[in-house]
Amino acid sequence: MHQKHSKLARPSTGHWSRSEWAILGTTCGNIQSLAQALSAHLSGRWKTAYVDADHKSAEENAPTLPFALHWMDKIGFQRLEVLQTPNAWEQRLLMNDMDVVLVNGNHFEANRQLLALDRRKFDSLSRKLNRLTQVDLLMTKTGDPDFTRPGEMPDFLKEHLPGWANLPVLDMGDPDVIAGFLEKNIRIAPLKALILTGGKSTRMGQDKAEMAYHGHPQWRHLHSLLEKNGLEVYISCREEQAALFAGQQVVTDTFTSLGPFGAILSAFRHDPDAAWVVLACDLPLFDEETLQFLLRHRDSSALATAFRQVAALSGLPDDAAESTGFPEPLVAVWEPRSYARLLNFLAQGVSCPRKVLINSDTHLLDVPRPEALANVNTPEEKALVLEKYLTRS
Repeated sequence: MHQKHSKLARPSTGHWSRSEWAILGTTCGNIQSLAQALSAHLSGRWKTAYVDADHKSAEENAPTLPFALHWMDKIGFQRLEVLQTPNAWEQRLLMNDMDVVLVNGNHFEANRQLLALDRRKFDSLSRKLNRLTQVDLLMTKTGDPDFTRPGEMPDFLKEHLPGWANLPVLDMGDPDVIAGFLEKNIRIAPLKALILTGGKSTRMGQDKAEMAYHGHPQWRHLHSLLEKNGLEVYISCREEQAALFAGQQVVTDTFTSLGPFGAILSAFRHDPDAAWVVLACDLPLFDEETLQFLLRHRDSSALATAFRQVAALSGLPDDAAESTGFPEPLVAVWEPRSYARLLNFLAQGVSCPRKVLINSDTHLLDVPRPEALANVNTPEEKALVLEKYLTRS
C-alpha cells in the first residue's frame, strides 16, 4: 500500500505535555485553589503550568482583542494574549518547556486525572466518563460534608474504574502530600548516549574517531566508558560511514550538512522521548569522573545540562578563547524538550548548538578537571596531549 508520509517516531505527549493531570470531580473554586497550592510546592523545582477557562461572563471580559497577538510587559511578568484559540499541536508547543501541566478538568482534558469525590459533581461526572482515561488518584476532603469516601462512590464510577479500590486516596486539605505524589510520577526521560563521529577531520588529516589514545580507537574508548556507566550508546555518523560501525547501534545523519546540530536532531528523530548525552569523539582526556559529574548534576527541568567551556590547556592554541565561559554543547545532556527548540532555531537560520544553549534555559556546570574538555583537532595538538597528559604505550 502506498504511504504518503514518512513514518516518524512521535514523542509520548498528552494533550498538553509529557506530565499532565486534569483535576476534576469538584467545583472550579476547589480546583483553582488546589492547583495554586500544588504549584506553590512544585515550582521550586519544576516548571508548572495551569490551564483553565475564564469564569467571567463574556460581558464582563475585556472588549474583543484588537490584535491577533498582544504581548504586554507587566514588569513583574509577561502577558501573552492571542485572538485565535491554539489547536492541539500549537498548545503542545506552548507547553514545551513545562515539567507539569495542571488542568481544570471541568473545562479541558488531560491524559491523566486526579479525581475529587465531591457528591455535588457526581451527576456531571456521569456525562464526562470519557475524560476519565487514567485516574491516578482519588481525593477526599476531611471535614467537608460534600465529599465522600471511595467506597461510597456511585456505581457508575466504580464500573468505569474497575481498579478503584486499589487507587491511592489523599486529602485535598493536604496539597503538599498531593504535590509529593505528583513529583514521584513526573516523567523523567531515560538517558541514551550519542558519540559524534561524523566530522571530516580535515585539520587532523585522519579520522579522529579512529585515533588510539588509550590503546584502541577513541570511539571504542568512549563507547566502553559510557556503557560502563549504564548508558545505551549510539554512534552518530554520516550515511556512508555506517558500515565502519558494524555491530553497533548507529544513528546516521538525517539532517545533513548541519554538523553536530544535525547529529543531535537526528538522534531526537530516532528517539524523541530520550534525553541524549552528547559527546564529541575528539576529547582524549574526557574521563569517567567528568562523565559521572555530568550525570549526577543533570537538571531534567532545564533544556540541557552542559559544562562551561574553559580556556585552552597550556601549550594548546587557544582557538576556543571566544567561547570560554559559554556552554559546551558537545559534552552535554540534551533533554527531550530541546528537540522542538532546535527545530525552532533552525527555522530561523541558526545551526549552532552553542547558540541554542546560550539563548535557552541551560543548567551550567563547572568542569572538575578542565583538561577533560580539551578537544584535539591537529597533529600538533595530538602530539602535545600525548606528551603532557597521556602515557605513551
